Amino acid sequence: MADAPSLSEAGARLTRSAGLRIDDWEAWWAAVTQPTALAAIVAIVVSGVLAWFLSRAGARRWHKLPPNKSIIFGNHGYDGALFPALWLMLAVAGRQILLAMALPIPLFRVALPALIALLVIRLGARVLRSAFPDAQGVSVLERSLSWGIWIIAVLWISGLLPVLLEESETVRWKVGGVSLTLRAIIEGSVNVGVALLLALWLSSAIESRLLRHAVGEHLSMRKMVANGLRAILMFIAVLVSLSAVGIDLTALSVLGGAIGVGIGLGLQKLASNYVSGYVVLAERAIRIGDIVRVDGFEGQVSDIRARYTVIRGSTGRESIVPNEMMVTQRIENLSLADRRVWQSTVVGVGYDSDVELVKKLLRDAAFSCERVMRQPPPSAMLTAFGADALEFTVGYWMNEPEAGQLGLRSEVNTAILAALRANNVDIPFPQRVVHTAASTTPAPAARPEGEGEGSATGPL
Repeated sequence: MADAPSLSEAGARLTRSAGLRIDDWEAWWAAVTQPTALAAIVAIVVSGVLAWFLSRAGARRWHKLPPNKSIIFGNHGYDGALFPALWLMLAVAGRQILLAMALPIPLFRVALPALIALLVIRLGARVLRSAFPDAQGVSVLERSLSWGIWIIAVLWISGLLPVLLEESETVRWKVGGVSLTLRAIIEGSVNVGVALLLALWLSSAIESRLLRHAVGEHLSMRKMVANGLRAILMFIAVLVSLSAVGIDLTALSVLGGAIGVGIGLGLQKLASNYVSGYVVLAERAIRIGDIVRVDGFEGQVSDIRARYTVIRGSTGRESIVPNEMMVTQRIENLSLADRRVWQSTVVGVGYDSDVELVKKLLRDAAFSCERVMRQPPPSAMLTAFGADALEFTVGYWMNEPEAGQLGLRSEVNTAILAALRANNVDIPFPQRVVHTAASTTPAPAARPEGEGEGSATGPL
């Protein structure tokens, strides 16, 4: 590591570069407290109010996306990236007008960097929310991003940022054959962050456009394309940003080899889940919206992620299934080739009932339910001679499995019960007939009087 400058030399350089002399601060404060400085305050406030109205009007006129997907407009028009961008542009225009009128503008030295910081924070937060809507650590990342940008803005306004960057140039060390400086690392980190935000913004815009009107198998295919594009764009963004600051990318070959060994040894399941996710999306054997049964859990596929698949049951519970299970195990897809689902229910009637009448009543009861398909029509068959009743099986088809199957079964059973009761068809309770056999054993003969247990029966 190179020799660091002495403390006195660094302090002198800091003072000279930043221009932090007492008379400068006094001159700046005197300019701010002048009555003519009120024009700058008015220009900043008016530009902010005008930007607020323009962003609200733009949101009402052109905003067509869901609120959590809008990066430009946000949820209400003023909490997206458009509001600080308009405020910044209008403030710059106001500054130029005051310059043309020869009025003092020292307040813009603080206002413009603050507006730029607000724009970057708002843009970064909206991009992160749009790219990772359900991630738990997004709020922490947003706060970290906000603190970092505000600190940079304060250093910029105070004039310390160029000085700190110049001093960081003197801190250097070697990693193998590559010489790195602290400034290169800082600039590389900033470039990587900016490039990743732009890549996430572009991928979110592409994903929202791809998935806007897609359903069924097209939704799954477009989801796979969106995930692949996001990964490719983020990889390209990292490479380009590192190359822009002069970092030799050949030094990353060792890191790539280590990652490969880690995947081969300790990340087999994780890598398998990611690969299986793309296989599931590519083959389209399981699509978003399908009704499936996995490991005894039945529900609708609500989302297919890179590592896992989300299945939502009819009771509201959600099951997170690793994608490897979706590829290697037996999955029942109830709506793969045909969204029609067959359902049945069993009912028992008394043995003295009219079979043809019962079959007609059962078919009519199933027909009375709106969700039961008319073609093919419901069927009612005598399927078993039970111990207590004649057992009929009522079968019918439905074409909206995502609306729930238990509710339709209950509706059909209710209609069957009402029809049988209206026509006095008996639905017997469980019965058991007990037969008792008559006793055939003769009663024992009475003993003569005088004979007891101790009397002798033989000759004297």
